[in-house]
Amino acid sequence: MNKPVLPMSSLSLKLPAVGGLIETYRLAASRTFPAKLQSPLNRVAFSAAHVVADPFADNDPWLTSAIDWDRTIAFREHVWDLGLGVAEAMDTAQRGMGLDWTTSLELIQRSVRAAQARGGALVFSGAGTDHLAVEDAKSIDDVIRAYEEQIAAVEKAGGRIILMASRALAKLGRSADDYARVYNRVLGQVREPVIIHWLGDMFDPALAGYWGTDDLDKAMDAAVAIINANAAKVDGVKVSLLDKQREIDMRRRLDKNVKMYTGDDFNYAELIAGDAQGFSHALLGIFDAIAPAASYALSRLAAGDEAGFHDVLGPTVPLSRHIFRTPTRFYKTGIVFMAYLNGHQDHFTMVGGQESTRSTLHLAELFRLADKAGLLSNPELATRRMKTVLATRGIEP
Repeated sequence: MNKPVLPMSSLSLKLPAVGGLIETYRLAASRTFPAKLQSPLNRVAFSAAHVVADPFADNDPWLTSAIDWDRTIAFREHVWDLGLGVAEAMDTAQRGMGLDWTTSLELIQRSVRAAQARGGALVFSGAGTDHLAVEDAKSIDDVIRAYEEQIAAVEKAGGRIILMASRALAKLGRSADDYARVYNRVLGQVREPVIIHWLGDMFDPALAGYWGTDDLDKAMDAAVAIINANAAKVDGVKVSLLDKQREIDMRRRLDKNVKMYTGDDFNYAELIAGDAQGFSHALLGIFDAIAPAASYALSRLAAGDEAGFHDVLGPTVPLSRHIFRTPTRFYKTGIVFMAYLNGHQDHFTMVGGQESTRSTLHLAELFRLADKAGLLSNPELATRRMKTVLATRGIEP
């Protein structure tokens, strides 16, 4: 059911605009989404969840990570309450971009324990090769051993696996046969079916040429062949190429038992809704920032209310496109900023000091778009926090 249109808010603040201007922005009508799942879903939906940094740790943020474990796990509880799964220790958590494998494994262990304490909340965790420095990877066998080590660690923790793309494999793999050798070997050993993640180089430039070629048509041929040959060991594939037609084409070529999880943070609403030939499930970084709206929209879709689904999720797409604009790899800053605005953490501090990767203008536009989509859960708090950030950047209330 559509949410009622509310009167224009009386809240306002000064926001920077293009050309060095400062404008008075008046907040739009707010929308309130349920804090817990209201009814069953007919899509599997994961939020690739971020980590909350510890701003009081005595560390050098560019060199070592410090995590506020209580707030990090509390955010996962929030996601589970909404009926979404957690995709753990992925790039949204700054995996390989500030979060090393040792800390990632501790995150996975803590998250799996928290999920088990809830009677088996849905969590899949990233296993890759990031503890193997790219310059130290000398052979395909090195890549296989690195994957095996991380898979064993995640399985020992009781976790399900998302098989992450490997920078080392991107460096060493020269052909589809090299990729088939790695994936066939690794998939032959996993205990339970995994999700394979194809992460495009817009998210991580070190993954250019994945599947052994820069030709995306040939890359898809290689990926589909490997996945379908190992369909019994593959729960699904997450595609993060920001190209909806390629995702649709790949979805139609997959073995019927293999799910497509959209990773398209530009076009997720229409891909999840689907068409007469099928639909995508979801494994999205933006679902971290818009989890309550995503949960409610998906419940409307499951109830047969596609118009209600689009009414809620459609307005979130401009925000997502803004957060994931080029350089796309800096999208984590917008995700964490949304968590700060919505009260999931008390500071705008990130692992690796990455709160500095987006401009003041970018954050101001994020605030506008989040407000217009009804995604500021507490507009008064969000406005106060936006003013605080602007003050540190020279814009006084």
